[in-house]
Amino acid sequence: MPTIDHSVPAHKHQELLTAAIEREGQAQRQLTDGELDAARAGFREVSELYRQSWEAAHAGAFGRLVGMLKAAVLSGGGVEQAQYARAALADADRESPTANYARALAALIAGDDEDARAHARAMGAGGEAFARTAAAIEAIADRDEAAYRAALEAIVRDFERRSEHLTGVAIADTAVMLEALAGRRGMSAAIESAVLPPG
Repeated sequence: MPTIDHSVPAHKHQELLTAAIEREGQAQRQLTDGELDAARAGFREVSELYRQSWEAAHAGAFGRLVGMLKAAVLSGGGVEQAQYARAALADADRESPTANYARALAALIAGDDEDARAHARAMGAGGEAFARTAAAIEAIADRDEAAYRAALEAIVRDFERRSEHLTGVAIADTAVMLEALAGRRGMSAAIESAVLPPG
């Protein structure tokens, strides 16, 4: 279990989170503009900022681990961060959909498909958005291309209907991350949308 430095000022975790979101927006713009090398470098920074924010925050801030993992995947990596997240969540809330989202992602990145399926099923109870992403994770773990494409379509169409985005960039970042993971298994859906980077 990673140690948390309790000497960090209480407000520091919020500053780190804000920095992560701002840098994430920059990396997303670079990705949509086709500046792939710059985007990957940016996402590496984003992943580290989310990790630092998690370590400085309260124990229930599981969304920061999700952010860390997503950015790590978009940087072209993720294995080291998956190991970190699995250790960090070893004794965490088993009922939290967000914690189970992080667990499912980490397991999928690590190639532990059985755990990925189990945690995806647990996260799916958190509501429609969780259920859509859980379905995509399960489909990747099952290597079920048809089910994956259907799940990804549902995620993309949901993002297309949104008027606000966390970073201010109209990008279906969850779908982009899932496509990166699916691509590693040769099952990319290659969906086209205004909220997905070209190509």
